[in-house]
Amino acid sequence: MDEISQATQSVVRAFNQAMNKHDLDAVMSLMTQDCIFENTQAVPDGTRYEGAIAVRAFWEEFLRETPNARFDEEELIACGDRCIVLWSYDWGNGHVRGVDVMRVREGKVCEKFSYVKG
Repeated sequence: MDEISQATQSVVRAFNQAMNKHDLDAVMSLMTQDCIFENTQAVPDGTRYEGAIAVRAFWEEFLRETPNARFDEEELIACGDRCIVLWSYDWGNGHVRGVDVMRVREGKVCEKFSYVKG
Protein backbone atom coordinates (compact mmCIF):
# COMPACT_ATOMS: atom_id res chain seq x y z
CA MET A 1 0.00 0.00 0.00
CA ASP A 2 1.35 3.43 -0.91
CA GLU A 3 2.07 6.15 1.65
CA ILE A 4 -1.03 8.25 0.84
CA SER A 5 -3.34 5.24 1.16
CA GLN A 6 -1.74 4.30 4.49
CA ALA A 7 -2.23 7.84 5.81
CA THR A 8 -5.87 7.81 4.64
CA GLN A 9 -6.45 4.46 6.35
CA SER A 10 -4.94 5.75 9.61
CA VAL A 11 -7.13 8.88 9.65
CA VAL A 12 -10.32 6.92 8.94
CA ARG A 13 -9.53 4.34 11.64
CA ALA A 14 -8.84 7.13 14.16
CA PHE A 15 -12.14 8.78 13.16
CA ASN A 16 -14.05 5.51 13.65
CA GLN A 17 -12.41 4.89 17.03
CA ALA A 18 -13.33 8.41 18.19
CA MET A 19 -16.91 7.84 17.04
CA ASN A 20 -17.15 4.56 18.98
CA LYS A 21 -15.86 6.34 22.08
CA HIS A 22 -18.55 8.99 21.51
CA ASP A 23 -15.76 11.58 21.72
CA LEU A 24 -17.28 14.37 19.65
CA ASP A 25 -14.30 16.71 20.07
CA ALA A 26 -11.96 14.01 18.74
CA VAL A 27 -14.35 13.23 15.87
CA MET A 28 -14.51 16.87 14.83
CA SER A 29 -10.75 17.34 15.22
CA LEU A 30 -10.46 14.74 12.44
CA MET A 31 -12.83 16.60 10.08
CA THR A 32 -12.08 19.63 7.93
CA GLN A 33 -13.91 22.92 8.48
CA ASP A 34 -15.58 22.53 5.07
CA CYS A 35 -16.48 18.86 5.57
CA ILE A 36 -19.51 17.24 3.98
CA PHE A 37 -21.51 14.42 5.55
CA GLU A 38 -24.40 12.62 3.90
CA ASN A 39 -26.53 10.60 6.31
CA THR A 40 -28.38 7.42 5.37
CA GLN A 41 -31.75 8.99 6.24
CA ALA A 42 -34.18 10.08 4.70
CA VAL A 43 -34.85 7.77 1.80
CA PRO A 44 -33.92 7.86 -1.03
CA ASP A 45 -31.02 10.32 -0.95
CA GLY A 46 -30.17 10.90 2.70
CA THR A 47 -29.61 14.29 4.29
CA ARG A 48 -26.56 16.38 3.40
CA TYR A 49 -24.74 18.44 6.04
CA GLU A 50 -22.12 20.95 4.92
CA GLY A 51 -19.47 22.51 7.15
CA ALA A 52 -18.13 21.60 10.57
CA ILE A 53 -20.89 23.45 12.48
CA ALA A 54 -23.71 21.56 10.72
CA VAL A 55 -21.90 18.22 10.90
CA ARG A 56 -21.12 18.66 14.60
CA ALA A 57 -24.78 19.49 15.34
CA PHE A 58 -25.84 16.27 13.59
CA TRP A 59 -23.30 14.16 15.53
CA GLU A 60 -24.31 15.77 18.86
CA GLU A 61 -27.93 14.78 18.34
CA PHE A 62 -27.02 11.34 16.96
CA LEU A 63 -24.81 10.47 19.94
CA ARG A 64 -27.35 11.83 22.44
CA GLU A 65 -30.18 9.80 20.90
CA THR A 66 -28.13 6.59 20.53
CA PRO A 67 -25.91 6.34 23.62
CA ASN A 68 -25.09 2.69 22.87
CA ALA A 69 -24.24 3.26 19.20
CA ARG A 70 -21.28 1.29 17.87
CA PHE A 71 -19.83 0.88 14.39
CA ASP A 72 -17.83 -2.28 13.78
CA GLU A 73 -15.52 -2.33 10.78
CA GLU A 74 -16.01 -5.34 8.53
CA GLU A 75 -13.52 -4.21 5.89
CA LEU A 76 -11.58 -1.04 5.11
CA ILE A 77 -10.12 -0.33 1.68
CA ALA A 78 -7.98 2.76 1.11
CA CYS A 79 -6.79 3.95 -2.28
CA GLY A 80 -5.07 7.31 -2.31
CA ASP A 81 -7.23 9.89 -0.55
CA ARG A 82 -10.36 7.70 -0.78
CA CYS A 83 -11.53 5.08 1.68
CA ILE A 84 -14.39 2.60 1.66
CA VAL A 85 -15.51 1.14 4.98
CA LEU A 86 -17.94 -1.75 5.20
CA TRP A 87 -19.51 -1.69 8.66
CA SER A 88 -22.14 -3.02 10.98
CA TYR A 89 -23.95 -0.44 13.13
CA ASP A 90 -25.45 -1.68 16.40
CA TRP A 91 -27.53 0.66 18.58
CA GLY A 92 -28.32 -1.77 21.40
CA ASN A 93 -31.58 -3.33 20.27
CA GLY A 94 -30.89 -3.87 16.59
CA HIS A 95 -28.33 -3.45 13.83
CA VAL A 96 -27.89 -2.64 10.15
CA ARG A 97 -25.02 -3.07 7.74
CA GLY A 98 -23.71 -0.39 5.44
CA VAL A 99 -20.80 1.33 3.80
CA ASP A 100 -19.07 4.71 4.05
CA VAL A 101 -17.28 6.33 1.13
CA MET A 102 -14.83 8.80 2.61
CA ARG A 103 -12.19 11.24 1.42
CA VAL A 104 -9.25 12.55 3.44
CA ARG A 105 -7.52 15.87 2.79
CA GLU A 106 -4.45 17.08 4.70
CA GLY A 107 -4.92 14.48 7.44
CA LYS A 108 -8.64 15.06 8.03
CA VAL A 109 -11.92 13.66 6.73
CA CYS A 110 -13.44 16.10 4.23
CA GLU A 111 -16.23 13.83 2.91
CA LYS A 112 -18.24 11.04 4.51
CA PHE A 113 -21.06 9.58 2.44
CA SER A 114 -23.00 6.83 4.25
CA TYR A 115 -25.19 4.12 2.70
CA VAL A 116 -27.16 1.36 4.43
CA LYS A 117 -28.64 -1.97 3.41
CA GLY A 118 -32.27 -2.17 3.98
